[in-house]
Amino acid sequence: MNKNFSELPLRTGVGIILLNNENKVFVARRIDNSKNFWQMPQGGVNEGEDFLKAAYRELEEETSIKSVKLIKELEGNIVYELPEHLLGIIWNGKYKGQKQKWFLMKFVGMEKEINIKTKNPEFLDWKWIDLNQITNVVVDFKLHVYKEIQDKVKKIIN
Repeated sequence: MNKNFSELPLRTGVGIILLNNENKVFVARRIDNSKNFWQMPQGGVNEGEDFLKAAYRELEEETSIKSVKLIKELEGNIVYELPEHLLGIIWNGKYKGQKQKWFLMKFVGMEKEINIKTKNPEFLDWKWIDLNQITNVVVDFKLHVYKEIQDKVKKIIN
């Protein structure tokens, strides 16, 4: 059966740009990615779930982080589509990409709070990097997403 992936819907998602007190950005390396790509915390929105609540939930599920302060909800949504070789594989083949709402937050806790060895771990490692570096570490099909985020966040924190 040859499925027409272009007809698949986009998954509704959220993403979190988490800054530390030096305005460095939290990124983590996915377990299911054999290359050295890093990403910011992000995930799907459950049916009927508010975007901000979903962002807090995803952040905690992926990193155990609860100690954050919301700085700003970024305007608009950012869409990305999966490359052909991942269509039908990611999200059990139900979606062709994501339409994401992004939130800028400040980490206000102690680093020992950060624990990626969660109940359903998604990450192997994490680190803080300069905002200018996020486009250097991301997987290619999300590069435009991270460039747009970078531009929006620079306007907020500078």
